[in-house]
Amino acid sequence: MSYTIQNEVIEAPDSLELGIRPGSPYPLGSTWDGEGVNFAIFSENATKVELCLFENAEARAENVKIEIEEISHNIWHVYVEGIGPGQLYGYRFHGPYEPKKGHRFNPNKLVIDPYAKALSGTIDWDDALFAYKIGDKQADLSFSETDSAPHLPKSIVIDPAFDWEDDKAPKIPYHDTIIYEAHVKGLTKLHPGIPAEIQGTYAGIAHPVMIQYLNDMGITAIELMPVHHFVSDRHLLEKGLSNYWGYNTLGFFAPDVRYATSTEAGAHVSEFKTMVKTLHAAGIEVILDVVYNHTAEGNHMGPTFSLKGIDNKSYYRLDPGNPKHYKDYTGTGNTINTQLPNVLGMIMDSLRYWITEMHVDGFRFDLASTLARTLNETDTLGSFFNIIYQDPIISQVKLIAEPWDIDADGYMVGKFPPGWAEWNDQYRDCVRSYWTGAERTLSEFAQRFTGSPDLYQGGYRSPMASVNLITAHDGFTLHDLVSYNDKHNEANGEDNKDGSNDNNSWNCGVEGPTDDQEIIDLRNKQKRNLLTTLFLSQGVPMLVAGDELGRSQGGNNNPYCQDNEISWIHWEKADQQLLEFTKKLIWFCKDHPSFRRRRWFQGLPVMGSDVEDIRWYSPDGSIMSEENWDHDCAKSIGVYLNGKGIRCVNYDGKKITDDSFYIIFNAHEEALDYVLPTDHCSKQWQKAIDTSDGFIGDDDEQLVSGGVVKVQGRSVLVLKCHLT
Repeated sequence: MSYTIQNEVIEAPDSLELGIRPGSPYPLGSTWDGEGVNFAIFSENATKVELCLFENAEARAENVKIEIEEISHNIWHVYVEGIGPGQLYGYRFHGPYEPKKGHRFNPNKLVIDPYAKALSGTIDWDDALFAYKIGDKQADLSFSETDSAPHLPKSIVIDPAFDWEDDKAPKIPYHDTIIYEAHVKGLTKLHPGIPAEIQGTYAGIAHPVMIQYLNDMGITAIELMPVHHFVSDRHLLEKGLSNYWGYNTLGFFAPDVRYATSTEAGAHVSEFKTMVKTLHAAGIEVILDVVYNHTAEGNHMGPTFSLKGIDNKSYYRLDPGNPKHYKDYTGTGNTINTQLPNVLGMIMDSLRYWITEMHVDGFRFDLASTLARTLNETDTLGSFFNIIYQDPIISQVKLIAEPWDIDADGYMVGKFPPGWAEWNDQYRDCVRSYWTGAERTLSEFAQRFTGSPDLYQGGYRSPMASVNLITAHDGFTLHDLVSYNDKHNEANGEDNKDGSNDNNSWNCGVEGPTDDQEIIDLRNKQKRNLLTTLFLSQGVPMLVAGDELGRSQGGNNNPYCQDNEISWIHWEKADQQLLEFTKKLIWFCKDHPSFRRRRWFQGLPVMGSDVEDIRWYSPDGSIMSEENWDHDCAKSIGVYLNGKGIRCVNYDGKKITDDSFYIIFNAHEEALDYVLPTDHCSKQWQKAIDTSDGFIGDDDEQLVSGGVVKVQGRSVLVLKCHLT
């Protein structure tokens, strides 16, 4: 065996003398055992692999290079004595450079271990990071001999030890779950109650001020936008922008170092664990938004960071007719090939790692339809889902799909198997359209309000399969949804005036900020309408961080590249009235199981059949007819929820009962008189919620069945009858 120290090749007939052993093919990655480190990495087509060790993060070249000679089942492995946590390393892979055949090996390019548990820093963009010569006439068919090591972050050997004390997963059932989608940096970067040195970090989220805020809000799960180590695209950095959202993964096992307070090698792993432990102690789950559908290496003209240089053909989905190119179902240039067992194994190992070692409670899968693809089509019974089903660890956490990708046949809302929840974009679009006054049948609105049974009731799924959302990180904030008709993405360098409004938004009469008090009042009412609809609907509600504060992005509906005050939450500008309303609304819904039913309403709720748990009414107090349901112009509807008709028992086996409710949704501009129904309904009602003025509580006035109640224009009125 030979190895290299400070670029001087030394022959070593006795590897043990040098502390080098064959090692083990498992586990993959780097594993410290107290005496040394085992390294293992998969490559089917490489002809030679070198492990490179670096003295520090600033080193421009490796000080030790070890040729790996042991190969087991296409896994290259070696054990090195005398090194441990904090050791920086990378690999160089030799093999054919034949892009037309799908091979892109170039040993001049250092590559990151895809199983690395921590990375030393960020990409220093340079032409050397490309396996071909930038500007060459042969493009990616040319071959670069420039060393990329000075510009690539290094993989770090970590010490996995951590004192979890008595940490336990909250294991909150879906029907009790309130999801809060947040960005690690954006959530706390401008929070005045959090010390400046930890603002925008994992530690910032774990600060008592933030924990108290989440508890006061009634949040049960924080869904963090990508924390896997990611790359900011070169073209963005050249424009003074960055990849703020993080949907550009470089390491599937490594928490991003940019959200850590410590620069010590690998310390950000412990900081992430501390955040999780602190949230768990407060009864809050941690869900990660994960991107397993593509990597940051882009298309055939993209850089070589990791998988492309390790074994391009064994990790990516290539075009069968032209392996030089990638199949792109993600819009990023490449697609991970989940039909390959080593890729499936890597994804499953990553998921298990985040559950067992990092203690997270679930995942939201970006472009999940891509993971279900076979050759060209999506298949929810494919190997990806089968493996998850049989896994005793992964199958037990929350699994949430973004159920589409960029290809037409990748739209899979309602098609994921039992055990999965889904972001419901049909809920989002329908509810937005209803409150903007757009033509939409009441029957569709009723479907969305009752958990979208048309999408999820088949296949043994429950209403909890629907993750209901009005907004998400992608698109307008709640405030901008009622303040802008047009996109205002000038800061992104985008042309916004295309005449379309794919946000289903309505500016209430004026584009953007205004001093007109009537418009301000209408916008505030519309926010309350949207939030109230969200939290009263069956399914799992998801609130986007800052929506409860009136956060605006200035009409930017795609601030993925804005790591600045466009995206960060301005806590000192919070709309305190909206915040207080949202808090009361969430706790109101948490207190009433009528809005958190684990089972479907009996019968078809849009048919007006004689059922005890739900009935739908017209303003005159009559049951909705078939003709009523199909009127596009109908903008108002009443629904009766019988608190004695909840067809579930609690964990003690006792029947669940609740107050009964009569909810009136009025999207008309004008006020309407509603006759309170008399059939199968209670005699006495009192106001519980009125979005026209932001009221949430117990009103003293008693309303009688058969009487008339005035519902203000563009508002929701919730009446309650106490359980007797």
